[in-house]
Amino acid sequence: MSMGGACKTTPVTPPAGPTTSEETKAVGEVVHAVMDEDADPCTDFYRYACGQWLDETTMPSDQPRYGRFNELREQNEATLRGILDEAVAATDPEPAQAQLGTFYGSCLDEQGAETNGIAAIEPLLARIDEAKSLDDMMVVIAELQQYGARPLFNLDVDADYDNPDINVTHLGQSGLGMPDRNYYLEEGEAPEALRKAYAEHVATVLAGLGDEDAARLAESIVALETELAKVSIPRDQIRDPDKRRNKTTLKALKAMTPKLSWDGYLAAVGRPDVKDFNVVAPSYMKAMAGIIADAKPPVRRAYLRWHLAHGLAEQMPPAFSTAHYEFFDKRLRGQAEPAPRWRTCIKATDRALGENLGRKFVEQRFAGQNRQVANDMIAQIEEAFAAGLPGLEWMDDPTRQRALEKMHAVVNKIGHPEQWRDYSSMELGTDHLANVMAGRRFEWQRQAKEIGEAVDQQQWHMTPSTVNAYYNPSSNEMVFPAGILQPPFFSADYPMAMNFGGIGMVMGHELTHGFDDNGRKFDGDGRLTEWWGADAVTRFEERAACVEELYSGYEVQPGVNLNGKLTLGENIADFGGIRQAFGAYQSWADSQGGNVPQVVEGLTNEQLLFVSFGQIWCSHATPEVERVLATTDSHSHPRYRVNGPLSNYPEFWEAFSCEEGTPMHPANVCQVW
Repeated sequence: MSMGGACKTTPVTPPAGPTTSEETKAVGEVVHAVMDEDADPCTDFYRYACGQWLDETTMPSDQPRYGRFNELREQNEATLRGILDEAVAATDPEPAQAQLGTFYGSCLDEQGAETNGIAAIEPLLARIDEAKSLDDMMVVIAELQQYGARPLFNLDVDADYDNPDINVTHLGQSGLGMPDRNYYLEEGEAPEALRKAYAEHVATVLAGLGDEDAARLAESIVALETELAKVSIPRDQIRDPDKRRNKTTLKALKAMTPKLSWDGYLAAVGRPDVKDFNVVAPSYMKAMAGIIADAKPPVRRAYLRWHLAHGLAEQMPPAFSTAHYEFFDKRLRGQAEPAPRWRTCIKATDRALGENLGRKFVEQRFAGQNRQVANDMIAQIEEAFAAGLPGLEWMDDPTRQRALEKMHAVVNKIGHPEQWRDYSSMELGTDHLANVMAGRRFEWQRQAKEIGEAVDQQQWHMTPSTVNAYYNPSSNEMVFPAGILQPPFFSADYPMAMNFGGIGMVMGHELTHGFDDNGRKFDGDGRLTEWWGADAVTRFEERAACVEELYSGYEVQPGVNLNGKLTLGENIADFGGIRQAFGAYQSWADSQGGNVPQVVEGLTNEQLLFVSFGQIWCSHATPEVERVLATTDSHSHPRYRVNGPLSNYPEFWEAFSCEEGTPMHPANVCQVW
């Protein structure tokens, strides 16, 4: 079927799942072992789908949040750990394996980390100490950003909103040590106590760097960050791409921030030729420049030292990594114990050498058939989306046709990149901190070279072992790493009702991101432009407002509600995701003759799909991390990622015979896609 845009291949029939009675019984046992069948699915479906798992699963003490996603991450970590242990032990490794072994081995060497100390950052500390003027400071900021520090502002390289085939420099707000501006500005005893603890943590780090009078300097840093917080744009406002698009020339940027030396900064970045920018938050940039210009030089230097150490803290010697854990993980997120060293080292290796490591992971965990089955399922999800468009009475026909064309233009990436990244120029040694810095500088320089160049459409922004997926509006692409194409999300041995409820919902979710409150503003070529009819925009926004209000009413901790505006895009994607998954399953079932045998005892296949969807979100979390996530995360609490969409979906009510007036079948409902 082709109705504009890229051609889609008619899907072949995916594997039908278990074929023997033993396999069928095993699948049923897996599903029922998670459920609380005494719970009423029409009262709290999340409890019904996940209750036994919630009751019997203990959250690991080294994680503040733990769910089915984490269970799969642990399985993937076991594979990665085996790959890395083998690389460390190899006596005659090939170059890519040698890099993995060197990086991971240096990380595991805790005694070596203690012995090497902070020698790797001492040249940067010296550069900070030499920065007497604002001009000096801008040069140093460019140097620090190469190693993961984010003082004052971010520099990101991404597609131009108006010409998505070309990469441009995006300047965004940054510069806060705590997770969000609200932590600096909220009133009350608890926020004040947290700020006091934060100042003490900053003082501990500064003292470790050798600063005298660290406590006084820490108070000055917190005061400076508080001023930055006051002028920072709230998260729920800055997510709008129309507000983020502010094309600016170098000349105009200098006029906006006259006291900042952008020539010196760009020279230190290695791109003095850059003349055009996108300034994400002009009001912030202008105010920030005034704040930092008014700060006293000793405070500026202490602020830069703090952000250098903060950006590298988890990879630094124990005095620093332990202090980081004590405040950010234990105090702020409620994590009872530090993560084991090997897990920290796997994450660090994945960040530095992700496609070297991912290539080995794919060889072990991603068979060729899985890619074909996933591609077939995506095609069916897209067909379900297309089939649902005529039923959207709020959308006019021209907009509906353009939406169909955009959907057909979506590029799907499955499993892993076609071309693997070459890390051969990255020089590694025995000092783990120096290796981390080499990895970050490699990535920084790779991106800096792309400014003004054509967007590499083959590039991935997640590593192959990642348990996640994403939609990129500027490239109009959906990306599904091999790491998530595993049970409980997906298996060629699962019945298709489970696959559609698991990875099928994820696929529908990512596709719907192309049409959520932000994604809908990009056309099929990835250009930020209004391609909708005016009336369709108005009616869409009315429906989006319903979803925003619904989620703003959900309480995750006493007195702590979700931010419906911050989470709106993800919630709309969840609404669309389950609809596309269910529609695609129905279409698949019809292609099998419409009489697919029931697989799991006690559940129709339609019920199994919804249960499988619910079960991918089973999750525990500390109260502390739930409060953090309610402030910072664009995703809703797992319970409401399940109950929110399903309580507004008629096919769910029908599958479980939920009568109107029950919690999962309210009288007034929201519908977008």
